[in-house]
Amino acid sequence: MRILVVEDDRKVAGFIQKGLQQESYAVDVAYDGETGARQIETIDYDLIILDIMLPRLSGMEVLRRTRARNPALPVLILTAKSDIQDRVAGLDGGADDYLVKPFAFAELSARVRALLRRASKEEVKLRVADLEMDTGTRTVKRAGKRIELKPKEYALLEFLLRNAHRPVTRTMIIEHVWDIHFDAFSNVVDVHINWLRNKIDKGFSPQLIRTIRGVGYMLTDQAP
Repeated sequence: MRILVVEDDRKVAGFIQKGLQQESYAVDVAYDGETGARQIETIDYDLIILDIMLPRLSGMEVLRRTRARNPALPVLILTAKSDIQDRVAGLDGGADDYLVKPFAFAELSARVRALLRRASKEEVKLRVADLEMDTGTRTVKRAGKRIELKPKEYALLEFLLRNAHRPVTRTMIIEHVWDIHFDAFSNVVDVHINWLRNKIDKGFSPQLIRTIRGVGYMLTDQAP
């Protein structure tokens, strides 16, 4: 899952980015409204965390443009503006949720998970064959055995599970699992696929992660 944080306070933005990255999300940051609006137009994000008081372009204008372009994209307003009229304006303006600063990261994280669940309209548990991921508890099991994954391994597996039985390209993986600073010419996707295979396929049958020559990868238990 790829998230954009539009926040001009670099300390707050860095705190959010670091916390969400530790929870396996790919996180980009924009420090002004104009940059944020441009990134939303060009990158396929799964969720936006948006401040209202931003330089160059207000958060409300960013929200208006976002809703005109993508009515279904989840937007969480995170702001110091706590008056009831501000909350009403934000929610009526198209935000899906509204959180006031100062905030506890645990609450922000829970709201992010809730918005993503609501947007995906999918079950909390993702499953292919005897491989199961519980996105609520962030646990992974194969044949009932708990598998420990690093944050990027978890994010990669979640993307593969959400796209089970269909090929995904390296570009698709990069866009949803890594952030904007990722070097698209590196072999990090292939490296992480190999690490993931060692954890979820090695010693199990059938092998679920398949290489699709000239395309990318596919997670499936269906016969070729």
